[in-house]
Amino acid sequence: MKKTLFLLGLSLTLSGLTASAQENKKAQDQKNIKDMCGCYEVRFNFAETFNNAKDSTYQPSKVKQVGALEWVELVEDKPNKIVMQHLLIANDTMIIKHWRQDWLYENTNLYQFYKDKEWKFEQLSKADVQGQWTQKVYQVDDSPRYEGTATWVNVDGKKYWVNTTDAPLPRREHTVRDDYNVMKRRNIHAITDYGWIHEQDNDKIVRDENGNDFVLAQEKGFDTYTKVADEKCKAAQDWWKENEKFWKIVRNKWQEVFDQNKDIELQKTVDNKPLFAHLFGMPANSSKKEIEAVIDSFIVK
Repeated sequence: MKKTLFLLGLSLTLSGLTASAQENKKAQDQKNIKDMCGCYEVRFNFAETFNNAKDSTYQPSKVKQVGALEWVELVEDKPNKIVMQHLLIANDTMIIKHWRQDWLYENTNLYQFYKDKEWKFEQLSKADVQGQWTQKVYQVDDSPRYEGTATWVNVDGKKYWVNTTDAPLPRREHTVRDDYNVMKRRNIHAITDYGWIHEQDNDKIVRDENGNDFVLAQEKGFDTYTKVADEKCKAAQDWWKENEKFWKIVRNKWQEVFDQNKDIELQKTVDNKPLFAHLFGMPANSSKKEIEAVIDSFIVK
């Protein structure tokens, strides 16, 4: 009897230690994610590395290297959800709403990009995502872009997250390239002593109507975020205060769409303009009804 009680007590103790370790791990993950917030001098670097084009006239994308100042705003901070909005600062005063990233803990619902303007809903089991964080990345108009789930790694002083997922063409490509329609992105987010790194190894894929893929070319991306004083990004902080109510309505509307847990297809343009052009052109005090009507006009299903 004493032996049984001892073993039961030992089991409960080990269980408690495991739960404690899990909480400590989650707390470190949350810190890693929120360490990507703040003011940064960013250097974007992209270069094609290989191509498999069968056409001898194929022209690879030019090497792109450009710098910018970017503010990453912590919009929402909950135990299982962290929302961060990126804002580019041009010429010290011009603010451009950039991409948004949400991080969800042990999330089971994903929207996987298929091709063109289609996303397929996928539901994973709880076992598949235990201890993992889903990164959901959104377009500048808060419409879906790409998402994937993986475990944050904290070992030997290194802190990073790695995931491979399909995505639409990036903005630097979709205005100049139409010879591929899917980018398979291997994303690495790594926290450094000076800020963070977003490293990418991407496949440029031609996907046909039957879902068959041909890898047209491959690309390396290496974006460095170097932390600077928050005061340097004051223009972006002020802009967000003036516009956050507008974009909260936009986010909430999209969340209603996502909560339906079904495939999504969007129009490329309405009245010859993409969604971001419609939303960017609306005043900050636009009504909920006006904002939702614009988004609804782009939703095919």
